[in-house]
Amino acid sequence: MARDAERPPLAVTMGEPAGIGGEIALAAWRARNAKAVPQFFLFDDPIRLRALIKQLDWQIEIREIAAPDEVHAVFPDAVPVLPIDLPAPVTPGRIDPANSAKVVESIREAVAIVQAGEARALVTNPIQKSTLYDAGFSHPGHTEFLATLAGATQAPVMMLACPELRVVPVTVHLPLRDAVAALRREDIIHCATVTAEALTRDFGIAPPRLSVAGLNPHAGENGSLGREEKDIIAPAVEALKSRGLAIDGPHPADTMFHPRARAGFDAAICMYHDQALIPLKTIDFDRGVNITLGLPFVRTSPDHGTALAIAGKGIANPASMIEALTAADRMSVRRAARASATAGG
Repeated sequence: MARDAERPPLAVTMGEPAGIGGEIALAAWRARNAKAVPQFFLFDDPIRLRALIKQLDWQIEIREIAAPDEVHAVFPDAVPVLPIDLPAPVTPGRIDPANSAKVVESIREAVAIVQAGEARALVTNPIQKSTLYDAGFSHPGHTEFLATLAGATQAPVMMLACPELRVVPVTVHLPLRDAVAALRREDIIHCATVTAEALTRDFGIAPPRLSVAGLNPHAGENGSLGREEKDIIAPAVEALKSRGLAIDGPHPADTMFHPRARAGFDAAICMYHDQALIPLKTIDFDRGVNITLGLPFVRTSPDHGTALAIAGKGIANPASMIEALTAADRMSVRRAARASATAGG
C-alpha cells in the first residue's frame, strides 16, 4: 500500500456551519498523531473556522490551499482549508438561512473534486435538511443527493458501521407503518446484493456472510404473527442464495445482535431504520459511521446530527468523525487496489 503522503487526501465537507461539523473536524486534526488520522482537507469557510478556533481557545492554525495536492505539505502543521465564502457570519447553534444555498453548493463542489480524482474519498459533515429545502435541496437526505450528483445508476444503500457491527436498513426514513407497507422483495435483494459487493470490494471480506432480520416478533412465527416473512423476506433470501450469496434468515431480530450471533455474519440486513440503528448505537454510540454503498466513489459520514445545542462549546465528541475518516481511508485504498489489480489482470 502506498503511504498516506503519496495518495490524494480525503475531502471533508462543511455541513451545517452552525452545527458541530467544524468543531469535530478540527478535533480530528488535533488527534492526527495519537489516532493516526489520515490526511484530509476541509471544504469550508476559513473566517468561520478561525472564529470557532478563537471561541474554543484551541491552538490551531488554519492554512488556505488552492488545490488538494497542497495538503501533504500543510497537514502536519496546519489544517488545510479549500475556501468557501459564506455570505453571513456564523454563530454556533444558530442557523442562518442566508448560508443554506452555499451549503448545498459546497456539497456539489466537493463531489466534483472527488470525481476528478483530486480527493480519494468524501467525508460529509451533518446537514440540517429542514433549512436547506428553500435553497433548492429537494432530496430526502445526503445519500440521495450524492447519488444524483454522482449519476448513480442504482439506488444507493445506507450502511451503519462500528468496529463490532455493520447494519443495512432496507427501508430508511419512513414512518414505521409506511416502512412496513413499502417493504418489497426486490428491495431486500438489491440491498443485500449491493452490500455483498461492497464488503468484498471495499472491506476485503470474501465471501461476505449476510444475516437477514425478520420484520415481526419471532420472525412471524410461521405466519401466525404476520405474513411478511413468508411472503416477502424468505423468498428474497432464497433468491439471493440461488445467486451464490452466503446469506441466511429471516431471523428474529431480538436474537441477532448478541456477541455470539454477531460472530456469525459480516453484515445484518434489517427491515427498517430503528431495527438497524438501535443495536448499533447501543453497542457503540460514539464510533458509528454512516457509509453510502453503491456510489462510484467512497463516502462516509459521522453517524450523528448537527447537535446545535452543544455547537461551539468544545464538548462535541470527535470519535465518529475520526472513525469516518479512518473508514474512508481504508475503503478507498482497498477500492483502488482492487481496481488496479483488475486492470492489470
